[in-house]
Amino acid sequence: MVAAAVKANDRLEERFRLWDADGNGVIERSDFESEAEGILARLGAEGTAKGAELKQAYLGMFEKLAEAAGTDRMSREEFVRAAEQEIIGKGDAGFARVVRPAIQAIVNVLDTDGDGEISPTEMEKWFAAIGLEQAAADRAFDELDTDGSGKLSTSELVDAVRDYHLGKNDIPLLGK
Repeated sequence: MVAAAVKANDRLEERFRLWDADGNGVIERSDFESEAEGILARLGAEGTAKGAELKQAYLGMFEKLAEAAGTDRMSREEFVRAAEQEIIGKGDAGFARVVRPAIQAIVNVLDTDGDGEISPTEMEKWFAAIGLEQAAADRAFDELDTDGSGKLSTSELVDAVRDYHLGKNDIPLLGK
């Protein structure tokens, strides 16, 4: 249990570093906006309704964490504490409340065939948008397709993000 807690803390600190887009040592709303806008630009989804939904979901994640932290300028320690409290500490319910809306919005943007799930090709687009290599997308897809359907559901992706932050897999679906 201690090793999992250490891994979760390490992963949250990594997430802080990634979200602190301007490198000023705090996470602010603008950092989440920048990340969402960068992803949308790399996916070619700026100015679309689905793109706006993704941006709003990222900002919703920020708002939930900022509310838990009691500030809209979270230091690394405040972010880790808020994420532990609102996401990690609440288990599946925390991931469902804070992370799932962003994962659903990502699925909606990537889902070009309209089936509500992610195909291997759509996963490759996601990995390219967050700066990970195609070979990693193929390996990740195979590992995450727990039901063997050849598609990834939002639930499978939320579970994968949870498992990453708990140290149960090494697939950084939200970037690395």
